[in-house]
Amino acid sequence: MIIKKKAWPELFELVKEGKKNFDVRLADFDCKEGDILLLKEWDPKTKEYTGRELKKEVSFVLKTKDCEFWKKEDIYKYGFQVIQLK
Repeated sequence: MIIKKKAWPELFELVKEGKKNFDVRLADFDCKEGDILLLKEWDPKTKEYTGRELKKEVSFVLKTKDCEFWKKEDIYKYGFQVIQLK
């Protein structure tokens, strides 16, 4: 399955350079080993996609509810997932 997600420029560049090989997302979608994560660079200042994209294969998914980046209601409902990329 191909999963399309926004990526802010700083994080997109780190993945592109191979310095960041994981992604932390709200677990409000299904993701499993072997899926393809299509990262679409999103500029939060212009609120538009830049046109740059990266495809990364999901090699590991860890789901948890022990983090506070998002609203507690969403954490309670979905939990988190850490997505390792290769």
